[in-house]
Amino acid sequence: MGNRRKGVALLLTLLLASCHLTGCSVEEFLAEVPETMQVKPYGSEEHTAEEDSGKVAEQEKKADSGTDSADFSSVSHDDTEVQPESISFLSEEAFCFAYESLSPTEKLWYQDMEQALGSMTEKVRLSGEGLTAGLNESCIDKIFQCVLMDHPEIFYVDGYTYTKYSRGEKTVAIDFSGNYQLTPREAAFRKTEIEQAAEKLLANLPLPASDYDKVKYVFETLIRNTEYDLNAPDNQNIYSVFVGGASVCQGYAKATQYLLNRLGVDCTLVQGEVENGEGHAWNLVRVDGSFYYVDTTWGDASYQREDGQDAQMQFLPEINYDYLCVTTGQLLRTHTLENIVPLPECVDTAANYYVRQGALFERYDREQMKRLFEESAAGGSRDVTIKCADMECYNQIKKALIEEQEIFDYLPNGEASVSYAHNEKQLSLTFWVTN
Repeated sequence: MGNRRKGVALLLTLLLASCHLTGCSVEEFLAEVPETMQVKPYGSEEHTAEEDSGKVAEQEKKADSGTDSADFSSVSHDDTEVQPESISFLSEEAFCFAYESLSPTEKLWYQDMEQALGSMTEKVRLSGEGLTAGLNESCIDKIFQCVLMDHPEIFYVDGYTYTKYSRGEKTVAIDFSGNYQLTPREAAFRKTEIEQAAEKLLANLPLPASDYDKVKYVFETLIRNTEYDLNAPDNQNIYSVFVGGASVCQGYAKATQYLLNRLGVDCTLVQGEVENGEGHAWNLVRVDGSFYYVDTTWGDASYQREDGQDAQMQFLPEINYDYLCVTTGQLLRTHTLENIVPLPECVDTAANYYVRQGALFERYDREQMKRLFEESAAGGSRDVTIKCADMECYNQIKKALIEEQEIFDYLPNGEASVSYAHNEKQLSLTFWVTN
């Protein structure tokens, strides 16, 4: 009991000494209260952490004197594990699209968060210059999201914690820390697994490869090696795709971004909603200088089956190309953009899959249709998808091939059984031989 009283007396002495050295009154000093908030990604959860009163006093003292405050991280790492400062998870190939959209002041905090998350640092003091220039705690979530948008290789973070230090109504400092799902040792091991899996997936890319070739290869390869599964572990990050082989839209989109960045193709994460109101994630890519949207998840037939669509979907071809390099106009028929950062208007069609395959129809051209089916059969494919430039063309072709059954004129070797699926919103028709 005597030692405890001595400790309390010492703490009070230190507090008074600190006030004397800084020139503030006891009342001013005690008003400088830290407030800790823990937030899940995209602002989905937020709460105030309860702190021990003695610990708060120590944090107040350190904040006032300009030194580091007490550790607020929700994760503790064993001393025997790999130390965060010895690790860097950041990829040199990352395409920092979101970063470039920020103001010079916002970039200061982006850099602070990027380095902290990329090295699994448990806490970082956000730039005082940013605070002086007008940034505050309301800016943290946007900047945090920008870091994750640019860095799919930061796969071990599921939120963040920040501590705001205030003197009266004025914020004097903010500490930031990531919520880490793994220890540094575990994350380093998974990083190696991811890199090895990625190398294996990219090993069969035919070379030389254009930007379009790379995008199409990654799109197809991820679909063929991933199952859409709402219950997949780690489905919000790339580990679920590369190691687990099953994920949801967030995993698909981040894996697409990760592989394309490794191949030198500019690709970033895009988020928003789809027609049923659900949150969704896809990608923005740059091919030969022009931007396009790519939705790898919606290219996977296993997504359509999981989504509870028509029973015939179980017979669909493995890959749906309706969302491989599409314009903003085409995308917005089914998707709604969440503009965390400004996004370009995608208008070019040169790298669209159907344009490249000669499968975009301006009108019902029988010679073009015959050539398309012949090329598909020569390549060993049993399915053909066509896309129409407008609704008039779509109705014309649908009537001729389906209602008037002209589809059988184009089937090779006398095939007599064929199924089809149509996507009116994307003006596409898919036919596949079933016998």
